[in-house]
Amino acid sequence: MEPLLRLFEREGLPAGPLPGALAAIYGGGLSLPRPGVVANFVSSVDAVVALTCEGESGHIISGADEGDRFIMGLLRATSDAVLIGAGTFRKAGGQLWHPEAIFPASRDHFATLRRQLGLRSHPLLVIVTDVGDIDPTQPALQDSLIITTPQGESRLRGRLPSTAQIAVFNASPISGTNILECLRGRGLQVILVEGGPTLLGQLLEESLIDELFLTTSPRLFGRQEGDGRKSLVEGVNLGGRSLKLLSVRGHESHLYLRYAV
Repeated sequence: MEPLLRLFEREGLPAGPLPGALAAIYGGGLSLPRPGVVANFVSSVDAVVALTCEGESGHIISGADEGDRFIMGLLRATSDAVLIGAGTFRKAGGQLWHPEAIFPASRDHFATLRRQLGLRSHPLLVIVTDVGDIDPTQPALQDSLIITTPQGESRLRGRLPSTAQIAVFNASPISGTNILECLRGRGLQVILVEGGPTLLGQLLEESLIDELFLTTSPRLFGRQEGDGRKSLVEGVNLGGRSLKLLSVRGHESHLYLRYAV
């Protein structure tokens, strides 16, 4: 794809080296906080990030934008784990949360980057589900950690792949602090949050998100009462939390924003 246009980058922002082809597209290097929790979402201009229609919302909202898919792949390639809620998992329909799954053209370069960073071949998929309402036959569960409650564990017992891990907490909802302590205990340092708005809201409320990557898609969806569409943060009142802009990139009519939280 064509290189992203670098419109702004804060002076002194750490920029670790990327394999040449990735650096050429991204327009420089990239470093994520380690340890750190980074969220990546795509939003329409009118702030819709989740739809109730069939299919994965991000793909629809972004218009399958190539730049958005590249950044998603790049962030996955630099992360130890991808953290999602059960709703996001259910809508994905067989998706794998691997860098090359979202941007196949950079498969080899993503693999080189992970070796360069000393990471395992793919980020671990981590799913948070209070009640265990997920399809245990999905291929992504072959390399996953399920964080759940006793109710969820009972529902999933004997149905998950033998390679899947499970962690059980006696609380519903499970706190973000417990989730991160669980992941840190397994040596997972850079956690990438990909959905959904309720999980993001919970982590923001507990001040656990370090950075937010937000693609602004040049689309308008609107809202009607009861349509179930969600904005970036759901279920909490953050009282006007301030963000610090770190960088802005562009591709055609899409903008790729990076904030410190």
